Amino acid sequence: MAPHIATVTWQRGNDDFLDKRYHRAHTWHFDGGATVAASSSPHVVPLPYSDAAAVDPEEAYVAALSSCHMLWFMDLASRAGFRLNSYTDAAVGTMAKNEQGQLVVTQVQLSPVTRFDAAHAPSAAQLDDLHHRAHASCFLANSVKTRIDCAPVLEVEGA
Repeated sequence: MAPHIATVTWQRGNDDFLDKRYHRAHTWHFDGGATVAASSSPHVVPLPYSDAAAVDPEEAYVAALSSCHMLWFMDLASRAGFRLNSYTDAAVGTMAKNEQGQLVVTQVQLSPVTRFDAAHAPSAAQLDDLHHRAHASCFLANSVKTRIDCAPVLEVEGA
């Protein structure tokens, strides 16, 4: 499988940093050329140190799970001969403490609204089966406990 690359950049600017009063706004750069303004969530780090207009990691996580599910759903519906006209999901992630007392995303509620062409629409049972199969196929839903490795590189300015 091909690697999936994201480059995350942040610059201190004029903030002191050591006083813990620094901005958390940063940028995500993707290998296809897309750039996304990102920040910590204002629910976690208060304004003005967060950027409420930017995407926070928790929102991105929820959106990625929703998007993965949708893409599998579309593939499965198309293969089954169902003509999907639109798909909208107002996905919601809930954060709470886990058994170890860590704050984590404990649940993601997908609420997809699908519209099909009347001549090529699934039954309610077929729709449920498509969503079940999409969830079972989603790479991200199957990766929630992904191992994360870290290989840091130290650079010192002015040394």
